[in-house]
Amino acid sequence: MPTLPSESHTEPHRARHVAESFGTDAERYDRTRPAYPTAMVERIAAASPGPDVLDVGCGTGTAARQFQAAGCTVLGVEPDARMADLARRRGLDVEVATFEAWGAAGRDFDAVVAGTAWHWIDPVAGAAKAARVLRPAGRLAAFWHVFQLPAEVADALVEVYERVAPGSPLSGQAGRPALDVYQAMFDKAADGMRQAGAFTDPEQWRFDWEHHYTRDEWLDQMPTHGSLTTLPPEKATEVLDGVGAAIDALGGGFTLPYVTMAVTTTRTG
Repeated sequence: MPTLPSESHTEPHRARHVAESFGTDAERYDRTRPAYPTAMVERIAAASPGPDVLDVGCGTGTAARQFQAAGCTVLGVEPDARMADLARRRGLDVEVATFEAWGAAGRDFDAVVAGTAWHWIDPVAGAAKAARVLRPAGRLAAFWHVFQLPAEVADALVEVYERVAPGSPLSGQAGRPALDVYQAMFDKAADGMRQAGAFTDPEQWRFDWEHHYTRDEWLDQMPTHGSLTTLPPEKATEVLDGVGAAIDALGGGFTLPYVTMAVTTTRTG
């Protein structure tokens, strides 16, 4: 199952060291992290008053390129210069800063989006800043992937983590549905939008899909997860070996069901 920082699942925005670890292998991150459902991107674009999009925590530009393909003009804001550099090489205009410190310089936007990044931002302060840079009726949309590993793979992951990294975010998560774990984060994002006092009541849009992974494809993606980027290399290798053995026992691959959830609202006034 996916993992959040060990600083509890309730305040991941305080775990900046995890957020800033993904750029250690930006090429792998860009190559292996899944794109977002086209239907979601198109729905957000269609529900915005115009084409100007600010992508907060844009990473290597996965979501931004999808919004560009949907006809939007996108500016990315990304705190990790390594990720931003790769996004620029993929054709995205990116400014290096945390969203909290970023200066709009008088610019405003039709949509503020954040793909698998809003949890790194204080939910109330982030929503308030989004309100300041959104045009009237502009849309704020934060979205995440949630996946549920096959039980055999999930059990192997938890077992090896408990051995190599006691007290990790996976401790105590065995058997819990991934969507239940993440729902608290979605609710917190929605509460932040409400507390900012500048938005309509948030909605949660759900998109279901699936993807088949071979053993090598999944092990290639795993080092981009926050639970591995902060582990010493020898411990990360042990985790990968344990998970690889479990996938081998399943026949060398598995089909992973995904839920992509968007928490979204419209600026009032």
